[in-house]
Amino acid sequence: MSRFDPQSAQHPVFNRRIALQAGAVGLLGMGVNHLDALRSAGAADSDRRPVGATAKSCIYIFLSGGLAQQDSFDLKPNAPEGIRGEFDPIATQTPGIEICEHLPRLAQRSNDWALVRSLTHPTNGHTLGHYYMLTGRSVKNPGFRGDRKPRPSDWPSIASIVGDALPPQTNNLPPAIVLPERLVHWSGGVIPGAYGGQMGRHRDPFFIEASPYGDPFWRGAYPEFTFPNQTKKPPGSPDARVYQAPNLKLPEGLSSKRMNHRLGLLKSIDEQRRALEDSAEGESYDLHRQSAISLLADRKVQQAFDVTRADDSIQERYGRNSFGWSLLMAYRLVEAGVNLVQVNLGNNETWDTHGDAFYRLKNKLFPPTDRALCALMDDLKQSGLFDSTMIVMAGEFGRTPKLSHLAESYHAAGRDHWGAVQTVFFAGGGIRGGTVIGSSDKQAGYPAADPQKPDNMAATIYHALGIPATAAWYDEAHRPHHIYTGEPIPGLLG
Repeated sequence: MSRFDPQSAQHPVFNRRIALQAGAVGLLGMGVNHLDALRSAGAADSDRRPVGATAKSCIYIFLSGGLAQQDSFDLKPNAPEGIRGEFDPIATQTPGIEICEHLPRLAQRSNDWALVRSLTHPTNGHTLGHYYMLTGRSVKNPGFRGDRKPRPSDWPSIASIVGDALPPQTNNLPPAIVLPERLVHWSGGVIPGAYGGQMGRHRDPFFIEASPYGDPFWRGAYPEFTFPNQTKKPPGSPDARVYQAPNLKLPEGLSSKRMNHRLGLLKSIDEQRRALEDSAEGESYDLHRQSAISLLADRKVQQAFDVTRADDSIQERYGRNSFGWSLLMAYRLVEAGVNLVQVNLGNNETWDTHGDAFYRLKNKLFPPTDRALCALMDDLKQSGLFDSTMIVMAGEFGRTPKLSHLAESYHAAGRDHWGAVQTVFFAGGGIRGGTVIGSSDKQAGYPAADPQKPDNMAATIYHALGIPATAAWYDEAHRPHHIYTGEPIPGLLG
């Protein structure tokens, strides 16, 4: 196995500790939505891409909770009552492809996207489903416990592998970023699969935590499209979350001399902390902090602008809500040169439509997703980045063919967890638009043709980004592991 770009060990990967020391959201208070400054303050050769690559960047949109395939991109209007949903299919721009009537903007852009209607894996559980789809693996690592606690023995995430394997496009930003929040279960447990795992904590993607962890029983694209987890058992207090796109600036009155003094104090504290940490991680952190301080002190980078205060016309196109702001931030990150951006559309299990499914999809989930995703695609096309940016959208699983009604919690029916089949959305970055790969059976319950695994989805991302099939990632004992555990999905890339 060959390691792609040995110099990737110097990638500026930032960890949570830096943000905490600054007492602000993001990297020392850094706002990643400072596009003009980031362009001029350390961009590398953004036109360079690996030989054979169809994409320079990937935006992985994750729908935690599980999107119902038969109510979105794989409707079954002829299925029996109790299986078919309430929504009608509509024609798209591409003859022969139909999707849900409540995704009209996407229907108008079908020549730019593709569907894989046959992705399957062997679990109906949220935690393991997240793990499979965030790591691009369909088997557990030895010792996996599934108890909502990331461990060093976990497989590394797709984001961590991409961040390690590719040369950075920018000197001032991490190569892999997750936003706007970590996926934290309502019980307080952290969902595994999004971290460096066996590669080490220094390979964690950088988390932009712009969406505060509030009452976990509020879901949706706040503030416009929020809803309670259980209709009949809503939280006692309203959803008070406020999207906090981070800002980058030196505190008022903090000169370079004063900042150096404070850094001296931090150094003393850090020396004590590092004595308790792995030396490699400590050294890596020290390098990352120096990079962060350099960026923080740059006057150009201090010229920040906030996605929540973007021009009215931009916010109208994306939507003034957490979904719209997150995808706008993803666009700006890709434009600034980040290799992979994972966008969690909704807090943990927002898409878990056990009840009131059709009301929630129609009124709360599809409208902000349809609007923001299409705005993202339009901006990528207008800026010339669409052909070099792959978009992938998936959840941890699909939903059951059969409708069910949990009457004690909801007013109307929904669908339960279903790992046997889901539809995955692809666009840009070499994807053949107007294409459908695979199919499900008459009830959208199992693959009927061309079954694909999370491994194949991940391999498609890696291949599009130009990561060689022989490439390896290395664990903390420097043992090599194949990056590819599946083949790219045939017929998906042009």
